[in-house]
Amino acid sequence: MKRRALIAGGFGVVLALASSTAFTGNAALADAGARADASRAHVPGATLTTILPPAPGQKSVTVGAFDIDRTPVTNAQFAAFVAGHSTWRRDRVARVFVDESYLREWSGPSAPAPGSRNQPVTGVSWFAADAYCAARGARLPTWYEWELLAAADESVADARQDPAWLQGILDWYARPANAALPDVGRGAANYYGVRDVHGLVWEWVQDLSSMMVSGDNREQGDPDLSRFCGTGALSMEQKENYAMLMRIATLSSMKASYTSKSMGFRCVTDGEPRP
Repeated sequence: MKRRALIAGGFGVVLALASSTAFTGNAALADAGARADASRAHVPGATLTTILPPAPGQKSVTVGAFDIDRTPVTNAQFAAFVAGHSTWRRDRVARVFVDESYLREWSGPSAPAPGSRNQPVTGVSWFAADAYCAARGARLPTWYEWELLAAADESVADARQDPAWLQGILDWYARPANAALPDVGRGAANYYGVRDVHGLVWEWVQDLSSMMVSGDNREQGDPDLSRFCGTGALSMEQKENYAMLMRIATLSSMKASYTSKSMGFRCVTDGEPRP
């Protein structure tokens, strides 16, 4: 039986180190993020039937309200972060936090390629994405927050039973992955006013280290797997929702230091209900 430890044994120590180096003191970036209400959308709390049940016999989770970036973080935005946090330059970053492909598509250690400033930043590790959000006084979304957001189409909060909508998402997965990424914001806004949830890039989630899944039904009641992963020992439901299963498979194959030219991210803050 094959199992993958998503984050190496020292995840907690490495995460603490990453969170304590070079991300504090950037008041300008944090203030800019706090003022950027127009660039964030509010997602009310809800109870969600999830594709990743948190425990045997429990198929629903309650997600609190949150505010989320309307589009993925762009190369220009991440370049501004790197300018204020030079330890995240491609030529200076500690290799414990990134792999060799970190920001490989950029034209230089701190400069995106010409014409790519409004494209979603990719080639960033979980650590780098987490650091960027922390510098804004924000964080990465949890899987359940992202799943709640991703269930919406343009007119309803939960379109997961709509075959045409699901097929549209699947059509994106069938496209070649070597084409240049378009600028963010070109996709239609969903029910919450958020764009590019599907059809542009994969996205990091905060609780990556707990996303251990099993595709083998014989393993879904394995007590050893439960002890190893805790609440992350999850069996996948809704197997007809192939697109979301593909996203989970991608995330569950990643470590926090990995990068991919198709993996981006966006940030969230805990949101109170608005009038």
